[in-house]
Parts: sequence; structure tokens; C-alpha cells
Amino acid sequence: MQLTLEEQKQYNRHLILEEIGEKGQLKLKKASVLVIGAGGLGCPILQYLTAAGIGTIGIIDDDLVDQSNLQRQILYTIDDIGASKAEVAVKKLSKLNPFIKFNTYVKKLVTENAISLFEDYDIIVDGSDNFQTRYLANDAAFITNKPLVYGSIFKFEGQVTVFNYKGSGTYRCLYPTPPNPNEVPSCSEIGVLGVLPGIIGALQANEVLKIVCEIGEVLANKLLVVDALTMRQVLLNYKKIDTSTVISLDVDYDSFCGIKTIDHEILLEELLKDSSKYHLLDVRENWEREQHHIGGQHIPLKELPARFVELVTEKNIVVYCKSGIRSKQAIHLLQEKYANVKFVNLKHGVS
Repeated sequence: MQLTLEEQKQYNRHLILEEIGEKGQLKLKKASVLVIGAGGLGCPILQYLTAAGIGTIGIIDDDLVDQSNLQRQILYTIDDIGASKAEVAVKKLSKLNPFIKFNTYVKKLVTENAISLFEDYDIIVDGSDNFQTRYLANDAAFITNKPLVYGSIFKFEGQVTVFNYKGSGTYRCLYPTPPNPNEVPSCSEIGVLGVLPGIIGALQANEVLKIVCEIGEVLANKLLVVDALTMRQVLLNYKKIDTSTVISLDVDYDSFCGIKTIDHEILLEELLKDSSKYHLLDVRENWEREQHHIGGQHIPLKELPARFVELVTEKNIVVYCKSGIRSKQAIHLLQEKYANVKFVNLKHGVS
């Protein structure tokens, strides 16, 4: 395998780096990387891996572009709203670097497909935003013996590390058990600084390049914590523990992460066709209610434990929020209070 003349022009700044050169660039060209998620972290990860010349890049994401994504997911524009993130990403990235092969998977990462997907790639990069996917990605990477480049963001803080690299620790070494579902709100509920995913995603891409080119010191058994408000960076060591006895894909990751199944869900389009047979409950914050609502009673989620007795229960109740996450939490609480009332979750919320 050699670099073409056009590739030599494309990667000139790598080629003149003594630590990379043509040998390193050929390693990048031969490498294959699967990126989980094409959202806030996925966008910068994908852009830098594409620009760097990773030969084969897989993208798995079943989500669609929403206007609220544009504050941080810099691959997309207003014109892309409603389109598949994975498919739009490939169109944009192909214009950045025409020498890359892209594989698009417009689906969720689940136990049924994780192993077969991971086996086709050298490195896995986790740009997901939920604990179920993180544990699943960790376990599948361990089983297939693939390095897993991990990143996460929360408001103004981000974390980066590399799991399962040459026998290093795994996600379960760092987080043996998931947090309570109510303890860590998602970005859609609590917000995130727009530039933070760019910072953390670029650091994740950096770890991939170091692994492929075999340069520098990989963040294995080390967790880098970045505070975007102060720009303080802390490097924490963590110990590898034997997690082989608990790693298996024969796991219900929703249940493991404390997420109970919702028996009844409805999409907004379906609800609007015949909303008269339901009572609506909005569990969003006051400021969200003021901006937009679809009617019904309003009790913010944090006030629900004290105000549930105010609920009107003559009809089946559709509970809604922005994304469908807080409404699930509300339903779990309300089902304990009203055993004979049917609660229906508004799937994907009103976003």
C-alpha cells in the first residue's frame, strides 16, 4: 500500500512530522475505526479522524438532526433538520476527505449487533450519551478485544480515557455500578456548554491517532478530567480490576442501569390525532412551559413528589417533557401512587 500523489498533498503536514511521516500515515490509511454516535462528541471525533486519514470509518447512530443540536453538533446546519445524522455526516465528511471509506449504520447499538460490528474495526470510539450504551460498548469491546476510546460531557466538564488497551482497565473498573437514573440528567435536561463536546471529542480523536501511529502516551488507566470554566485539567490514575467475571452481553442494560420499562408510549403525531381521550401532564420546568406547550396540567418533575395529589385522573394520562426522559421518571413515580391509572409516555417528547 502506498499514498497517491493527491493523498501526499492532503496529508502533507503529517508527512513532514518526524513522529508520523509516510510510515505513520500508511498506518492511518490501513486503520478502521467505529464511532458510536454522531452527536456532540461524534461530530468533532469524525471530523478529525476523517481529516487525519483514517482509512475506514464506521458511524452508528439512529438519531435525526434536531434544531437544538446545532448549538454544538457542528457538522449540521438548519437545512439538515429532520435528516439522519449518520447519513448527513457521511455526505459532509466525504467532501472533507474523498480518500476515506465510510460505513453507515442507521440503527442503535444493541446486544444483538455489537459483537459483529466491533469485530470489523480496529478501534471503537464511544461518543454516546447514556449509561446503557457505555456499558454495552465496554463489554463488547472487552469481548472482541478492541481498544475503546471513551469520552463524556456534563455541563462544563468532560472526561477522556482509553479502555482495554493492551490489557488496560475497562469502564467497569472506573464505574463498577451505574448511578441512580435520577442522579445524572442528560444534556437535553440540564444543558451543556456548546464548545465542550468539541474539546473532548478532539481529545478522543487524538487518542485514536496515538494508538494507530504508536506514538506518545495513551490514556490507559488514566482519566483526564477537563473543566472548561477554569481550564483546569486533572489526570487521575485508576486501577485495573478483574471484570471478566461480570462482562457478558447476556444483560438487560436498561434494567442494569435502573431504567424500568414503560408499558405504554405514544408519538406526538399519534397523540394529536385524538388527544381528547387523554389527560395531559407536562413535567417540564416553568420556563419551558412558557416557551411552548401542548396543553394539559403542569407540574414540574421536581415538584411532583409533593404535588401528585393534584393530578386529574378521570382519563388515561399522557405525561410529556422535552425528550421523553423526565416523563419516564414521572411515570415510575406516579405508578406507585396511582395503581389503577394508565400512564402513557410521550415518546421523544415535544422537542
